[in-house]
Amino acid sequence: MRRALIFLALSCLLAPAIADERAQTQQQLDATRQDIAELKKTLGKLQEEKAGVQKDLKSTETDIGNLEKQVEALQQALKKTEGELERLDHEKKKLQSARTEQQRLIAIQARSAYQSGREEYLKLLLNQQNPEKFARTLTYYDYLSKARLEQLRTFNETLRQLANVELEISGQQEQLLAQRADLDTRRQSLEAERSKRQQVLAKLNSDMKARDQKLQAREQDQADLAKVLKTIEETLARQAREAEEARQKALLARQEEEKRRREQALADARREAPEAPEAPPKKARTVLGPLVSSDGANYGGAFSAARGKLPWPVNGRLLARFGDTRGGDARAKWDGVMIAASAGTQVHAVHGGRVVFADWLRGAGLLVILDHGNGYLSLYGHNQSLLKSAGDIVKAGEAISTVGDSGGQDSAGLYFAIRQQGRPTDPAQWCRG
Repeated sequence: MRRALIFLALSCLLAPAIADERAQTQQQLDATRQDIAELKKTLGKLQEEKAGVQKDLKSTETDIGNLEKQVEALQQALKKTEGELERLDHEKKKLQSARTEQQRLIAIQARSAYQSGREEYLKLLLNQQNPEKFARTLTYYDYLSKARLEQLRTFNETLRQLANVELEISGQQEQLLAQRADLDTRRQSLEAERSKRQQVLAKLNSDMKARDQKLQAREQDQADLAKVLKTIEETLARQAREAEEARQKALLARQEEEKRRREQALADARREAPEAPEAPPKKARTVLGPLVSSDGANYGGAFSAARGKLPWPVNGRLLARFGDTRGGDARAKWDGVMIAASAGTQVHAVHGGRVVFADWLRGAGLLVILDHGNGYLSLYGHNQSLLKSAGDIVKAGEAISTVGDSGGQDSAGLYFAIRQQGRPTDPAQWCRG
């Protein structure tokens, strides 16, 4: 009985402390829930900001892709113009050689005419005795004069053509240099803008990662606190049950003790009292009743037959293989391959087909998708520029884009994938090893 009373007293003393601990835990839990709500709100704002930056990134990278396409076209024009300039330069050298030779002949004729004097024609007439010889001489002289005049005319025409060629060469060079300088300036501006956007995107990703980690920590704290609170509530309920059981036991013990005392007192009174008539029965019935409780590679055949025969779209080293874990998350797998290649490297179609998509896509950057018929598609992502447009028909091995880092990639590389009836398939099984 004494132990029951002690336990009851200890329970009464400990209950307020446990209740205070429960109240403190509840306050911490409420504060944690409020922090989690604020973190989720901040994460939502960061997601919206990130979406805006990605939209700007899409616009910038699309512009860069278009500009790269213009640069590619300009480079082709430059090659063509350089060929024309080589031809003009060769023509210029020929004209210069002709001019030098014509100057030499004219100088010889000029010296001959000077040595003969102004009376050359008169001397020819006077020195001739034979009329027939005189007529032939006169004819020869006439031919010689015409030849001199023709040489002078040809010389002047050569000088004129040479001046025109030099002027045309100079004009084309100036125009091409001006265009290249303008494109280089625009390209530098767009590259700077893309770099700034990527820095903002990287900062947002870092902030979101930190916030996400903090949110996970807060959610873990919330789970731990909820677990502690549940333990405290279970402890309080158990102690309340034990206290009630102890109280009931103590009450029963007191009642038993009281009954024993009453019975003893009655027995003592009967022994000491004198002989007398027995008391009425109703007065002897003073004992209490029982206790009650109220608890309760370029292949020309059909794509379907090209397994193991296709070329790879670029030369490079595989950075990620089909089925590898992606981004450190065991749940995310690569549905294609990543090929390391230098920025600006041309990407070639692995098989003939039709371009069904050529645009910027979130997560893939500048993307080209080719339809090869019978449900077979090939995908080329993270490009720097797109050389084809939707609806274009391309041949196997034809350049369709250039390698880049669009879509927020850290380094240049090509994402390459093959789909069969919408299902990813390993490109290594289709391309030659």
